[in-house]
Amino acid sequence: MSHEIRNLEPKALWNKFSDLNAVPRPSKKEERVIAFMMEFGKKLGLDTIQDKVGNVIIKKPASSGMENRKTVVLQSHLDMVHQKNNDTDFDFDTQGIEMYVDEDWVRAKGTTLGADNGIGVATIMAILESTEIKHPAIEALFTIDEETGMTGAMGLEGGMLEGEILLNLDTEEDDEIDIGCAGGIDVTAEAEYDEEEVPESSVAYTITVKGLNGGHSGMDIHKGLGNANKIMNRLLFEGFDNFGLQISQIKGGSLRNAIPRESVAQVIIAQVYDDAFVYDMQQIVNEIKTELATTEPALEIIFEKQEKLPAKVMPPVAQFYFVRAMYAAHNGVYRMSADFDDLVETSNNIAKVEVGNGKLSIQCLTRSSVESSKMDLANALRATFELMGCEVTFSGSYPGWTPNPKSEILDVLTSIYEKQNGHQANVVACHAGLECGILGTNYPDMDMISFGPTIRGAHSPVERVSISSVQKYWKFVLEILENIPQK
Repeated sequence: MSHEIRNLEPKALWNKFSDLNAVPRPSKKEERVIAFMMEFGKKLGLDTIQDKVGNVIIKKPASSGMENRKTVVLQSHLDMVHQKNNDTDFDFDTQGIEMYVDEDWVRAKGTTLGADNGIGVATIMAILESTEIKHPAIEALFTIDEETGMTGAMGLEGGMLEGEILLNLDTEEDDEIDIGCAGGIDVTAEAEYDEEEVPESSVAYTITVKGLNGGHSGMDIHKGLGNANKIMNRLLFEGFDNFGLQISQIKGGSLRNAIPRESVAQVIIAQVYDDAFVYDMQQIVNEIKTELATTEPALEIIFEKQEKLPAKVMPPVAQFYFVRAMYAAHNGVYRMSADFDDLVETSNNIAKVEVGNGKLSIQCLTRSSVESSKMDLANALRATFELMGCEVTFSGSYPGWTPNPKSEILDVLTSIYEKQNGHQANVVACHAGLECGILGTNYPDMDMISFGPTIRGAHSPVERVSISSVQKYWKFVLEILENIPQK
């Protein structure tokens, strides 16, 4: 771990972030980071609890003179998205994140950084450890598995917390204060097919789509970024219709909440079409690159001839329905909000596609701030995939967070922000999934707000956090704690 990170200001925060990033913490494998947080709280002599699903709660009494203020819940999630570049040699299960400073940014070497939501966790840790920061009574809530199901927030029982105000430290624009967010649902389509033998006089190719930006499937879904699974299907569709291309395997994307950056397919064509196939597909590649030149300048689409043929391929009838369903399935923005300017209301991310060995799986994450619109799009996807013979399941549904523009804590934050920065903050709802909506089901009277420092490229290996923004955010947090309303 680079010492230059630990020497950044505020040192208390960056040192805790460095400690945290030394602990592997993938979603659904949080045992080590849970133990790390439990030990941290107990070493401070604070009341430290692990609930039945793995969330950690650390309670700290108010500092002197702040006993008459409302109790505040400081909340962030422990897990992080694990993504790396294909050429990066890194084991997320055993290695700590390797960080470095690049001008005003802290980055990781070829992997996700974990600033989402590690900066929030580190902030809370620094506050809990401090003997100088003025604050009301604090309940620090560290949830698990936010990135792949929000099961920590869903499993938090009522009665565990007494706080009246919740500060969620999990947004990515330092000039924004969030008062609402989208809900989501996982849509999964699966099918089986009878593989067939590779025809004689066939030629094998590996098709690779890579170099895409990727990104957060909520916060970045409106940016016109390329989706590797949709790009790959466009190539397969054209190859199948024009040259009888047959698919042996596809592996595209990884996590539902990350826009897929890469896809690899193993295919065959009849040898007689080889030259024409290469020529025509290059024309399609050029068209795709031209379309995405502004948003995806590093896009690469590579066709490599293979000496060895695959053992089996998908039969033409099954492939006919598969490539058409993939083409028809909606990806990207479905509807913009009529109530908030420039806010995506409903979207879908075709996140992961796997084909091979007689099985196929298509995994999507559908988001919306309107429950009925969320289910409308989920049902549109279901209908599309059922028409090709898939079994479609819905899972992991979680509610959105309804904005409360009359929030008492919102008034506190907007006043402090304007005093510190000389202009008003942007009060927004976001298209990402925050845990506030879920936590509100068991704590409906809790006044909630969300904010954070500027983070770019979350859920991708280009993730980075602004150093100057963290300094601005830290100053904001400290003054908020000093100005929590009285009971």
